[in-house]
Amino acid sequence: MLAYAKVNLGLRVGPKRPDGYHEVRTTLCAISLHDALVFAPRAHGFTLSVDGPEARGVPRTRGNLVLRAAHALAAELGETSGAAIRLTKRVPHGAGLGGGSSDAAATLRGLALLWRRRVPRARLAALGATLGSDVPFFLGPSPAFATGRGERLTPLARLIPALRFVIVVPRVAISTGSTYGRYTIPKSRLTEWKRVARLLQLRPESVAVAKFKRNFSNDLEQVVLPRTPAVREAFTALRASGVEAARMSGSGSAVFGISVSARAQVRAFAELSSTGHRVFVARSMRAGSRPRRG
Repeated sequence: MLAYAKVNLGLRVGPKRPDGYHEVRTTLCAISLHDALVFAPRAHGFTLSVDGPEARGVPRTRGNLVLRAAHALAAELGETSGAAIRLTKRVPHGAGLGGGSSDAAATLRGLALLWRRRVPRARLAALGATLGSDVPFFLGPSPAFATGRGERLTPLARLIPALRFVIVVPRVAISTGSTYGRYTIPKSRLTEWKRVARLLQLRPESVAVAKFKRNFSNDLEQVVLPRTPAVREAFTALRASGVEAARMSGSGSAVFGISVSARAQVRAFAELSSTGHRVFVARSMRAGSRPRRG
């Protein structure tokens, strides 16, 4: 299975809910940067091996979302078989790119295929929502507009042509929980934030660079940028590279820019590669995960 990363094209954060989460309105877009998972049959129980350029620091214990997803699906289906799972990690973790959630979604899909169980996507999504707010998105089409704590999804128009991204990931991990915990919605926005957030419901005309800059923002930047010099530096370098729009993805630390052409994308990548940050190029994808071909 290929487990794609995501960026938040826009993220508006509202009041805190009774369950402790904040209400959000966000446009999620899957990108071609991905992890890969391979599943092999096992009589019972699960094992997880992790390799790849971003494997360092990834837990191999049951705390990993891959193993949590595997155990959750087995319990949901009453499945007694297990699996040996190999995760090749290319998506940086702690970067706001959804790598762990995407891995969990790919695990749900991959194990259902391995066990030859037909499980409706809605059932997988409901199970995925118990693992993480972003997991349901990676089980379906992209882009999508997410509400609630991020688990309620509305598919949006396909992006034609695909967007080109340059992603810069500082070598610092950011806690999503801590970032949201520090965010306080301004009183002036308590009554208007849902109306403003409707702008995030992507329409073909809103992809135009000028409108993207005007309509799409990330409320969590006001929490992260003042406290994290590495993210500020990445932002500065990204903007200087010539991308047309720069945003932080999720709660960071990744920042991304949109390139208007393949040539501009390559040029920005070359300029940013000397900054000491991890740099990736990617394009928008039509789904959050898919079976690996070949």
